[in-house]
Amino acid sequence: FLYASIVFGVVGMLVGLILALLFLFPNLTSGISFLSFGRLRPLHTNAVIFAFVGNAMFAGVYYSMQRLLKTRMLSDFLSKVHFWGWQLIIVAAAISLPLGYSTSKEYAELEWPIDIAIALIWVVFGINMIGTIIKRRERHIYVAIWFYIATFVTVAVLHIFNSLELPVSALKSYSIYAGVQDALVQWWYGHNAVAFFLTTPFLGMMYYFVPKVANRPVYSYRLSIIHFWSLIFIYIWAGPHHLLYTALPDWAQNLGVVFSVMLIAPSWGGMINGLLTLRGVWDKVRTDAVLKFFVVAITGYGMATFEGPMLSLKNVNAIAHFTDWIIAHVHVGALAWNGFLSFGMIYWLIPRMTKTKLFSEKLANFHFWIGTLGIILYSLPMY
Repeated sequence: FLYASIVFGVVGMLVGLILALLFLFPNLTSGISFLSFGRLRPLHTNAVIFAFVGNAMFAGVYYSMQRLLKTRMLSDFLSKVHFWGWQLIIVAAAISLPLGYSTSKEYAELEWPIDIAIALIWVVFGINMIGTIIKRRERHIYVAIWFYIATFVTVAVLHIFNSLELPVSALKSYSIYAGVQDALVQWWYGHNAVAFFLTTPFLGMMYYFVPKVANRPVYSYRLSIIHFWSLIFIYIWAGPHHLLYTALPDWAQNLGVVFSVMLIAPSWGGMINGLLTLRGVWDKVRTDAVLKFFVVAITGYGMATFEGPMLSLKNVNAIAHFTDWIIAHVHVGALAWNGFLSFGMIYWLIPRMTKTKLFSEKLANFHFWIGTLGIILYSLPMY
């Protein structure tokens, strides 16, 4: 999973680079249908979310769970089915999206046969995870595991209900919803893909890896529990903020805004909990590339979760929507929060799993600085 994450990170970001170049040189790929902006864009989002971040998430979950529960995974066979099944889904996406097979639902563009495969592989992951929790040899279930359970349950529900579709051929289907209901279900899914695929599992990983690497207990265990329950209760309602000033009924739009504004509390509670865990080890942050990645990741989480509630306010949204601000916002989240937490985890895990030293500490530090600078140079002009 770690190596797949690295490979797909390169691929996904390369596609992103081509898309960025298309903003400057719109005719760069003209005449080549499968390299057009409209086909590469969903390839890019699917590759970075489900291939790069998804594989990193599974790696972090598999690694930390076995240690927190003091037992091996329920089944090595299921782990392998999960891994290869997920990679096949990614390959299917990489072939079908450039060829123009798309449901046109954002982050859920994949057609119905792939949707069914995703549901099945997700169930394999869930059985493996819940089975491991049941046979654990540690009575206490640490908060990271709570976040993983929330991820499994919620993503399953989101994926199934947003993907309810009527197949009309082997690679074409139509959503069973129409009009404004379709939009509402889509953004209930779309926003919560951010909440429960890109946020909850990574918070679980933050609660495992940050104390582990810093060699400090988590700042406040009570805060982590409050963080968990308030986050999962509030997040699920925030989707309508993607549909302000649309045909969606006002009460639903306002519901989305209210819950989005409330989200700042648990999000910042989690960020503060992560950063305060590093009390007393900030001198170590100066030298340790892994901790540097984690600090910027948690800060990026804080920045993205400050912007989200702000952008959901109707008066701010009126100015910002349909501008590059939105693109910058999602990339601070994905590049800083998801990307940097993944990089820190990769740099910490691979030397331990291969029982050797990191090839080059200097290179890891260089990666950190050029990455951080890149995110700043990326976001500021867009803002």
